[in-house]
Amino acid sequence: MRAIRATLLLCLLAVALPARAAPVPGSDLFFHTSDGVRLHAIVAGATSGPTIVLIPGWTMPAWIFAHQIRAFSAHYRVVALDPRGQGRSDVARTGYNDQRRGQDIAELLALLGPRPVLLGGWSLGVLDVLAYVHTHGDARVAGLLLVDNSVGERPWPTASPPRPGTPPPWPVFMRGFVRSMFLRPQSPAYLERLTRATLVTPQWAAEELLRYPEPPSYWRDALYGTQKPALYVVRPWLAAQAANVARHDPRVETAVMQGVGHAMFVDAPHRFDALLLSFLQRKIWPR
Repeated sequence: MRAIRATLLLCLLAVALPARAAPVPGSDLFFHTSDGVRLHAIVAGATSGPTIVLIPGWTMPAWIFAHQIRAFSAHYRVVALDPRGQGRSDVARTGYNDQRRGQDIAELLALLGPRPVLLGGWSLGVLDVLAYVHTHGDARVAGLLLVDNSVGERPWPTASPPRPGTPPPWPVFMRGFVRSMFLRPQSPAYLERLTRATLVTPQWAAEELLRYPEPPSYWRDALYGTQKPALYVVRPWLAAQAANVARHDPRVETAVMQGVGHAMFVDAPHRFDALLLSFLQRKIWPR
């Protein structure tokens, strides 16, 4: 079981983008959580109406979703959260676990008004979204977007064996990690800003985020327990799991994107956005 949990959490490793100088439209939203942590989100688009809320992955800032914020804010309100310890949010002393991060999402949604939102998570953000649904239910959710992480269905991904030798210094590790997230060329300046963004999260906090203790059934039950539409977008490494999800619950739409890295919405933003727009217009807010 420990191996399964470790695998799930290693799969979370998500891409990163620059931290402070976010080249995206919108305004800053700061709010304090019930445990006194100041969180930041980017808010763009209409002040009312359909809302898309996006949760980034491990150590990543909200503006990783720059292209999606630009594209979808023309017709929707788009809110991208910097989770605690990431981006422009406080580096809290505690709370780097799925229960607290799910609660942080709940408190953000409470600020956004009563209308249900499309709640999306990428990589570790998938588990944060499912933790929210598991604890709080789906009354505030119009639909789910789950991007490139295991949702606890079989077959479970297998963890890579640890590399022998002394681990590199944390900044060196994160620089290599960031570069591994893309199959398409990104500029050196972009990759450097992205690396700096990941280092906002201290190593101790980043490591805590990889220790979510829940078994695979926790995430699977959260997904299958909601009656709201869901879109599960993965790379080929999770294609077999996506197929089993679709067989078990036809309410969940699945898509396998080829030729992209973990940050597929950066590598192929137009293709990714077209998938999401189609889902929104057919299943969430028909036009």
